[in-house]
Amino acid sequence: MRFVPTALGDACVVELDRLEDERGFFARTFCREEFAAHGLQADFVQCNVSFNAKRATLRGMHYQAPPYGEAKLVRCTHGAIFDVIVDIRPDSPTRGQWFGVELSADNHRMLYVPEGCAHGFQTLEDGSEVFYQMSQQFRPGAARGVRWNDPAFGIAWPLTDPVVSARDAAYPDFTP
Repeated sequence: MRFVPTALGDACVVELDRLEDERGFFARTFCREEFAAHGLQADFVQCNVSFNAKRATLRGMHYQAPPYGEAKLVRCTHGAIFDVIVDIRPDSPTRGQWFGVELSADNHRMLYVPEGCAHGFQTLEDGSEVFYQMSQQFRPGAARGVRWNDPAFGIAWPLTDPVVSARDAAYPDFTP
C-alpha cells in the first residue's frame, strides 16, 4: 500500500500495490502494522456498506462527537463516488478546510478519514456501493453532521442538484 498525504494533515489516500498477472491482480487493502507505522488508527471495530441506487446521491457530512470520534477507511466497491473530508478538529491548523478525491471500483483507491473530521460523498454513477471500516461503533446519541453545502467550506461537489436526505439537508452550518 502507498499512503499519499493530503493537505489535511493525517488524512491520506491509500493506493494499492497490485500484483498482476494473466488472471488479474491481488492486493492487500489493510495491514494493521503499516497503518500504525504511518501514525493512523489501526483498530477497526465495525464495517458498513452503503448502496446508492441513483447518480448524484449525496450522503454527509457526518461525524461522531467525542468521546466517540471515529476514524474511517472508505472504499468504493462498485461504481464511483466523489469522497470528501472536512476538518472540524478544534485545534487543527487546517480546521474548516476540505479535501475531495474520486474513489471508484476501477481505481481501487481508499480514503483514510481521521477522527474529528466530517465525511460525506456524492455518487458519480448509478448503483454505487461504498464500504467503510470504522474505529468506533455507531452511537446514535453521538451522531452529528454539518450541512453539505455550507458556504464556510465551499465544497466543489461535481454534480448539481444532488439527492439529499431530509436529515442531511437539515444539519446546521459550521460554527468555527
